[in-house]
Amino acid sequence: MNTEKLSQRLEAVANYIPRGFRLADIGSDHAYLPCYAVKKGMVPFAVAGEVVEGPYQSAQRQVKLEGLEEKIIVRKGNGLEVITQGEIDCVTIAGMGGALIASILEEGKNKLDSVKRLILQPNISAITTRQWLADNGWELISEEILEEDNKIYEILVAEKGDPFKPYKNLQKELLLGPLLMKQSSVSFQKKWRNELKNWQRILTQLENAAESEETILKKKELKEKIQMVEEVIDK
Repeated sequence: MNTEKLSQRLEAVANYIPRGFRLADIGSDHAYLPCYAVKKGMVPFAVAGEVVEGPYQSAQRQVKLEGLEEKIIVRKGNGLEVITQGEIDCVTIAGMGGALIASILEEGKNKLDSVKRLILQPNISAITTRQWLADNGWELISEEILEEDNKIYEILVAEKGDPFKPYKNLQKELLLGPLLMKQSSVSFQKKWRNELKNWQRILTQLENAAESEETILKKKELKEKIQMVEEVIDK
């Protein structure tokens, strides 16, 4: 992967960046995504944000190597503290857990007033990210699921709007993705079959464990999730 050819996952993220939008890529690592977007003429300006010193230095080197210092600013900071009010139109956060993405958005939500689009790629627990979007007035306008290197990734795209518009059955669709459920792609089916097997294995272990308030609650939660998934996967 480089600034000319992104991974399939990051290229899918890039495809949702509106042309002409000012971009902030949070957790930018080598700044491949903002470099790619600027070089392709997709965005006129980008911020590459990193909280860890090593990746921050890598991003700086990459931007300098590409000669893009006038169009890409690399900033070190935690989450959205690397952007200023009104500076950015589109925020990308990719390759983190859903809970971490939600916490980054929550801690920096005062910076999101002028942001028109969020493009989020949680590695796990996309439900946590969807819940934050729903709780904070962001409407899911697109979802994508894809497999790369034997890993399955979900991409969530949101804009300010009616956060509950995509949902018919909130609990189930927060877990599975309201738009992904409609598409029911090969990757979607594979992901949830794998999750189903894992939950059934855990449930069997809990059935054989000593009963306590905690195990009773956990079994109830698992059975509810198993039922929701069984209703949507192909038999």
